[in-house]
Amino acid sequence: MGHRIVHGGEAFAGPVVITADVRQSLEQLMPLAPLHMPHNLGAIDVVSARLPEARQVACFDTAFHQTCPPAARRFAIPRHYHDAGLKRYGFHGLSYEYVARRFAALTERLPRRVVVAHLGAGASLCGLLDGKSVTTTMGYTPLDGLVMATRCGSLDPGVVLALATRFGLSVPEIEAVLSTQSGLLGVSGVSGDMATLLAANDPQAEEAIELFCRAIVRETAAAAAELGGLDALVFTGGIGSHSPAIRQRVCQGLTWLGVSLSPQANREAALESRLDTGSGPALWTIKTDEQLVIAEHVLQVLKRLGQPSSG
Repeated sequence: MGHRIVHGGEAFAGPVVITADVRQSLEQLMPLAPLHMPHNLGAIDVVSARLPEARQVACFDTAFHQTCPPAARRFAIPRHYHDAGLKRYGFHGLSYEYVARRFAALTERLPRRVVVAHLGAGASLCGLLDGKSVTTTMGYTPLDGLVMATRCGSLDPGVVLALATRFGLSVPEIEAVLSTQSGLLGVSGVSGDMATLLAANDPQAEEAIELFCRAIVRETAAAAAELGGLDALVFTGGIGSHSPAIRQRVCQGLTWLGVSLSPQANREAALESRLDTGSGPALWTIKTDEQLVIAEHVLQVLKRLGQPSSG
């Protein structure tokens, strides 16, 4: 049985069989992804209780980004903090792994410089160079980067200090504000759901949508700069795959990069569709399949252990 584990920290660079020691190590990572890790560990515990003989395999969202160069993983803080694990890990790696492989299959040859936009309740971008992650928007935790449904995304650290010193919030209270009360929900005051905001006809909802799209445009441009150009932009995730309106807004902000979206292709897009007009970077939407990647990782681990896949 395979489990998606959001944060692997420094200890886990690939899928592993879940043992008591691994389970304990994962628990120590819980503060780094408080929205996700309790659910991840809860699922492991349920399976352990009901199927104690079953092999369980942890598959990590952070592992795909091990190929990022050292400078892309470092914050500009004293080195001893980096050495203690305060670094950029990146997330949504299982999704990016699938999209990179599927895109290569659809195009017969993966373009060299690709930005993948995983847009959903959690949202991030990944810059792929020859299919390998070299830059991504999430950092030490899944709070970083793009505006999300209830998460703040990139934030001046001084704001965090102000929440503590000016507003008197405790660390757990600050965590709750940034993780569950911010993002689209916090700005709009309406909802963290993009479809609801698009239908709201409300100025605060519109401002939340604008912030969301501006962040995607800005980070796509930054990723293209690191890649040395842009050969393709791929949309995935719940919003990326299902919202023509958001794809249109993002592409409109990237016309200076040569991005040219076909309105008809965008409106009529299926779950795997090419969206560009035939000039400029290729534009695609590809529905992600993290479960398939997890299943493949489990098979790899079982083969390594010399077990049949039914074990």
